[in-house]
Amino acid sequence: MKPECGKPKPEKKETTVNLKMKTKIYQLYLSFVRKYGSPKEFWRKWCKSEKTSQDREEIALGAILTQRTNWRNVKKALKNLKEARALSIEKIYKIGKRDIKLLEKLIRPSGFYKQKAKRIYQFCEFIVKNHGSLEKFFDQNLETCREQLLKINGIGPETADSILLYSGDKPIFVIDEYTRRLVKKQKISNQLFYNHLQQLFQQNLAKNVKIYQDFHAMIVLEGRGTDWDLETPVKQKSLF
Repeated sequence: MKPECGKPKPEKKETTVNLKMKTKIYQLYLSFVRKYGSPKEFWRKWCKSEKTSQDREEIALGAILTQRTNWRNVKKALKNLKEARALSIEKIYKIGKRDIKLLEKLIRPSGFYKQKAKRIYQFCEFIVKNHGSLEKFFDQNLETCREQLLKINGIGPETADSILLYSGDKPIFVIDEYTRRLVKKQKISNQLFYNHLQQLFQQNLAKNVKIYQDFHAMIVLEGRGTDWDLETPVKQKSLF
């Protein structure tokens, strides 16, 4: 049988990922990559693919300490813990169990130190008593990890997802106030609810931990108008 001359070949259907590559959200990601490049400063540790157990614990603790404060203050608190040889989940659990006032003193630079001392202690207590280590906790699936984190006092969706994405390398996008401001400014969505925006970003990006990490980090830079150190101003015009 001869082939039909002049009959156009059926067009290949674009894959879901290819369609997503054309969305405004993904185009924003690409523009940020061109503007900021690869992660630097502390973000390099948070966004790298291979992390040590110590890296993961420090990131998880930092995600809790950074609530309602700036990174400069968090660095001071982490430095205090390190100098006291207490920068680990097991050691913080032991200190908090024995002397919560000492833990408060160590993390005081992060602000709201009484609340945060209780929160990081309860987080560490949960990990030690129920899983033995953070890595074993992360052996569970994403949904189980998230559900358990949200049951810990003082850990809401943003903090839980920061721990899961940056410390656990789980594929979940973090939504914060900078993300909401970007969405509003770029007229991406009128709905700014956490779950809605999280689904929106995940539906418009390839399911890739590295993309989620880098993009969220760069949204923070764009919102603050700074380079990777969160202090040095960026001269290029912000999209916010």
